[in-house]
Amino acid sequence: MTSETDRPERPGDGAGDGAGRAACDIAAAATAELDGRGTVVSWTRAAERLLGYPAGEVLGRGAVELLAVRGDAERAAAVARWCRAGDGWSGSVAVRHRDGRAVQLAVQVSRVVGSADDGDEKGQRAAVRARAVAGGERWSVLALEERRVPGGAVSQLMLEPFLAQAPVGMAVLDTELRYVWVNDVLERLIPLERRLGRTVGEVLPAEEAAAFDERMTRVLATGVPVMDYEFRSPTYADPTQERAYSVSFFRLAGPHSRKVGIWYMVIDVTERWRAQERLALLNDASARIGSTLDVTRTAQELADTAVPALADFAAVDLLDSVLRGEEPVPGPVDSTPTMRRSGQRSVREGCPEAGPAVGEAVQRAPSSAVARCLLSGESVVEPQLAAGSSWVTEDPQRADVVREFGFRSMMVAPVRARGITLGAATFVRSRRLGPFAADDVRLAEELVARAAVCIDNARRFTRERTAARMMQRNLLPHALAGGSALDVASWYYPADAPTGVGGDWFDVIPLSGARVALVVGDVVGHGIDAAATMGRLRTAVRTLANLDLPPDELLARLDDLVIGLMETRRDGGPAAVGGEPTPATPMGFMGATCLYAVYDPVSRLCTMARAGHLPPAVVAPDGTVAFPDLPAGPPLGLGAMPFEPAELELAEGSLLALYTNGLVETGDRDIGLGMSRLSRALAVPGTTLEEIGENAVAALLTGPPPDDAALLLARTHALGTGQVASWDLPTDPAVVARARALAGRQLSAWRMEPLLFTTELVVSELVTNAIRHGSGPITLRLIRQDAALICEVFDTGSTAPHLRHARTTDEGGRGLLIVAQLTRRWGTRYTANGKIIWAEQGHRDAPADAAVVA
Repeated sequence: MTSETDRPERPGDGAGDGAGRAACDIAAAATAELDGRGTVVSWTRAAERLLGYPAGEVLGRGAVELLAVRGDAERAAAVARWCRAGDGWSGSVAVRHRDGRAVQLAVQVSRVVGSADDGDEKGQRAAVRARAVAGGERWSVLALEERRVPGGAVSQLMLEPFLAQAPVGMAVLDTELRYVWVNDVLERLIPLERRLGRTVGEVLPAEEAAAFDERMTRVLATGVPVMDYEFRSPTYADPTQERAYSVSFFRLAGPHSRKVGIWYMVIDVTERWRAQERLALLNDASARIGSTLDVTRTAQELADTAVPALADFAAVDLLDSVLRGEEPVPGPVDSTPTMRRSGQRSVREGCPEAGPAVGEAVQRAPSSAVARCLLSGESVVEPQLAAGSSWVTEDPQRADVVREFGFRSMMVAPVRARGITLGAATFVRSRRLGPFAADDVRLAEELVARAAVCIDNARRFTRERTAARMMQRNLLPHALAGGSALDVASWYYPADAPTGVGGDWFDVIPLSGARVALVVGDVVGHGIDAAATMGRLRTAVRTLANLDLPPDELLARLDDLVIGLMETRRDGGPAAVGGEPTPATPMGFMGATCLYAVYDPVSRLCTMARAGHLPPAVVAPDGTVAFPDLPAGPPLGLGAMPFEPAELELAEGSLLALYTNGLVETGDRDIGLGMSRLSRALAVPGTTLEEIGENAVAALLTGPPPDDAALLLARTHALGTGQVASWDLPTDPAVVARARALAGRQLSAWRMEPLLFTTELVVSELVTNAIRHGSGPITLRLIRQDAALICEVFDTGSTAPHLRHARTTDEGGRGLLIVAQLTRRWGTRYTANGKIIWAEQGHRDAPADAAVVA
């Protein structure tokens, strides 16, 4: 047996330690040891101070004899039985002091020697019982007087066994912030020998230690707890795994509120933290991904969202057909497709992982994770990209890449939407702790699924926009020709709108008599519907222009057409293929504006009419710019007021500028200011129409326009006396021979002898028809253009000739048929005083210098 002088004094046994600190430090408790039969075999000085018995009076006696009352003997017997059963015990016991008074002690009994051999739990307990009966087992008894322990009857010795095994980490630090006690949970994180007696700065990483020290110092000084401080740190057992913890700090106080120390509680909140991170990432993805209807931009947004929240490097590769807006084949991709990198992001500056060699090594088919992902349509995970993994060792280049960039884990998720595979998204970890786990795979799949819908929407939009723009390009004129009357140039800029197409159009239409029609119009709205309506109106204008209608009458006919279109939209479209009518779209088409002008190079007169459109700009040869005061007219589709024409005489070399409101009107600029800027831009001299137009566009459009913008420039020419010959003829049948002779001499003067025979036949037929069916004086006019010869006959009649096929026995009726077969085109147009029958022949060999024969 060991006496009090045989054992070294434990720290805290003396009175030198503060009472408050001894009250909370288990090391200050009185200690004794019992053998397996309950006999006292060791007695310390602290035990002597506590109960007054010297070691000589206690050693060898049964511990039961020290109990204060008989009833506690039963408890002592129970303690002995628990000890013999191999279990410890803690609780409150009344013990008799040497001076006769009863002392209530908080007691903890635990086995200290003779640990069980390895084996199952039942075997261990049997061995313990056997040694206890033989007296070879020893038990340690720790005791503190309950009145000196904070908490009264519930003492530290009673709570310590439960706190040690609590599911949350707990630690006690003294006033110098040194560890004096930790429970089993914290001991598993960092071993006990690395904590006790040390400060947090000696135990925890520098950043965490500074945060702990700052908070514990504040709590110790103020007594105000700090609750739920969260931090992340790798675990001691597995430095590659990062976990999240929540810590709460409290001050320990002894009697009279004396500061004793600090205790803190640590809870592992990794799952909560990961759930919050996943929720935050998905919320961020909802806000960031799909901000535009651009496929490449959406793919880049997916990569930007994933790094660094989910991975250290992310790459999004899409099928080439997706980028073109085409419809991919449904289901998984069963071959090595053509893919293009559409988005990438890395925590490393410059994204070196995206180099060509790296991309080839990581994605090389057919064994790459990307290829397997596309083939199966499911996510593929390489949790450990160690140097010895099969995926790395099968390709030396991959092994070099893994070593160079420190790749640890890789995951590839298919980009799929509506059953269609659009590409694959690759996520790689190199700096981030921990491999990709099942939760990461589910998170990546959710992230990619949201992005895939946006990418597919962008793809569909790309396809529709491409179709709309292609349709619009096909509906707009590809080449403009003003003939001998005008030099023309045009500019068109689609709106900076989601569809990118609108209803603005322009056209240059050759007319009879060397005249040229200029058209500019604007359909309300954007998209395929507006573009299709624009195409219908442009076709209608060309058809009506071929009838040689005056500008005001042409707009009236076009107005009737637009009213019909609007009524069709309002009442529902025509029956579909299956017999069901298409649904009505009352807001689909709201009308249009149009400006129509006809320029005659012979008279230099320009006749215009407009339907709610902006007036043209006329630039005189001296640079003066004016906007003619044309009657505005109602927009097409109202049908309320008539259209009024206006006639201008233009000097040769004048410039006409026709435009739409998208060129002169923007959100921060009204039409008046825009027209003023257009006027100044057109007044700047330029050698060519292209230079003038580019200057005007640069002055008016500083970026993509909010609405379609169109500009049509035309410089006028005049046909002089050397290109026009005219004769007034009486209404006498005998004058037909004279008309042929006049035409023949003129062609000889113009050196156009190859057209002599045809022209004489045409003149003879047209003059004869005018004499027979017309009235009043007759005028014959020949117009020589660069590539055509025009023959015109004026009369005051209003009856138009009609082409018919004469029967074999008919004596007449073949004249116009012969004219139609010998000429390129022919027709009739009405004037204020009658009509004109004209025919046009093509030629290319006539010289330029020829005179007019009187």
